[in-house]
Amino acid sequence: MDHSLRLTEAQHTDLQRHLFPGDGREAVALLLCGRRQGSDRHIFTTRKVVPIPHESCAVRQEDRVTWSTDFVDELIKEAFGKEQAIVKIHSHPGNFRKFSSLDDSSDRAFFGSVENLLGDGLCHASLVMLPSGEVFGRAIENGAIGDDLSSVLAVGDDLNIWAGCSNRGREAFTVRQAQAFGQGTTSKLRSLAVAVVGCSGTGSIVAEQLARLGVGKLVLVDPDPIEEKNLNRILNSGKEDSYLKRYKVHAIASAIARMGHGQEVEPLPLNLATRDAVFAVAGCDVAFGCMDGVEGRHLLNRLATFYCLPYFDVGVRLDADGLGGISSVAGAVHYLQPGRSSLLSRGLYTMSQVEAEEMRRMNPALYARHRGEGYLRGIIEGRPAVITINMFFASLAVNEFLARIHPYRNRPNSEFAYVGGNLTEVALLTESEGVECAVLKQHVGMGDVEPPLERSILS
Repeated sequence: MDHSLRLTEAQHTDLQRHLFPGDGREAVALLLCGRRQGSDRHIFTTRKVVPIPHESCAVRQEDRVTWSTDFVDELIKEAFGKEQAIVKIHSHPGNFRKFSSLDDSSDRAFFGSVENLLGDGLCHASLVMLPSGEVFGRAIENGAIGDDLSSVLAVGDDLNIWAGCSNRGREAFTVRQAQAFGQGTTSKLRSLAVAVVGCSGTGSIVAEQLARLGVGKLVLVDPDPIEEKNLNRILNSGKEDSYLKRYKVHAIASAIARMGHGQEVEPLPLNLATRDAVFAVAGCDVAFGCMDGVEGRHLLNRLATFYCLPYFDVGVRLDADGLGGISSVAGAVHYLQPGRSSLLSRGLYTMSQVEAEEMRRMNPALYARHRGEGYLRGIIEGRPAVITINMFFASLAVNEFLARIHPYRNRPNSEFAYVGGNLTEVALLTESEGVECAVLKQHVGMGDVEPPLERSILS
C-alpha cells in the first residue's frame, strides 16, 4: 500500500514556525487528518494543526523531545468514530534525515495508545521536518512502524513535493526536458498522478502535454463519446471514433499508450458527479478542470478542498455571430488552493447557475418547465470552438502547473492566481489571490465522508 500526505502552505508555514523557534532544540506538533482510502493508495489530508507548546515539553534537546500527551485527548474525541487520522510531526534541527531509535520507541508507545483509544484498525503517520521545511514520514499501522510515505505535498503558491527515492533512471524522452528543468523536476513529474476532468477541446490538449512531460499517472474523466462535431478540436480523434461512438477518454488513453512512455492511464467515461469519479480524482495529486459548465467546476473545486488538491481550471470563450464576425476571443486559467479563494468567491458563477445545471442533468423535464416559467436562466450551449484558441489556453494552464513545481518566473507565483485575457487585444492579465471562500474553507482536508463531499447527489 502506497501512503502519502497533503497539507496546505499555511499549515506547513505554521508547523515550520513552531517546530523551529530558533533555539536549536526539537519541538513537536500533532495533525488531525482526513483520508482518501483507496485500494492501492492511502492519502492523509490535513485538517488541523495542533502545536504542542514548548513549555509543555518535559525535555527539549537537540536530538530529543518528550511531551505531555494531554493534547491528544481532544483530537481523539474529534477523530473517534469518524475514521480520521492522528499524525505526529517533530523537528530534526540537526538535519538528520532518518528516524532515530528514540523516534522508533516514541512512535510505538504513542501510536499504540492512539490505536487502543480509537480502535478502528486504521493507519496513522509520523513525520519529521528538517530546517529547510522538507518533510518525510512513515505510516503507522496497528501501532507498529510501517512503510515510508511515498510523498508529502504542500499546496500553496508553489507546489512543494517531497517524494521518496525512485529507482527509475533517466528516460530518453525526458532528456531535453531535463536540460531545461533539471532531473529533479522531471523525477517529480514522474511521481505524480494528475486528473484531467473534461477531455474535449482543452482537456485532450492538456492530457497530451502532461503525458509528454512524463507525468506518471493520468486519470481521465469525461462521460461523452466522440461526435463528428468534436473532430475539429480533440487531439488524436478521427472519423472512425465518431462513427463507433468511442468515448473521449478511451481515445486519449490509446494515444498515450502509443507514446510508449510507460505511464499508467485510468480512463473513466463518467460524469464527475459520480462516486467512482470523485474517488478516482481524489486519489490524484493535481487536478485540471477543462469543463465548459459550472456544475462540474463547482464540484471539482469542492473536491479539491476536501482532499487538499491543487486545482488548475482552464476556460475558453469565443463570441461570434456565426457569419465570420468575432467580437471576443477570451480565455483564462485559474489556480485554486484549498482554503483560499474559489471559483465561486472569484465570481465566475452563482449557486443558482450550479443548481440550474444540476437540474438540467438530473431532471431535464423539470428544468425545461422551470425555464419556461421564467424561474431559471437558460444554460448556454454549443459555443464556437477553435483548436488554436484551445491550444493557447491549454498550454497556458500546463505552463502554470510547471511554474509552480519549478518556479522560473521573475515574479512570485503569488501574483498568478489568475492568468487570462482577450486575444482580440493580444494581452494577458494576471491577478493575485482574492478573498477566502467562506463556503469551502470549512471543508479543507475533510477527506472521505458520507455522502462524499457532503453532496446528496453522491449518496
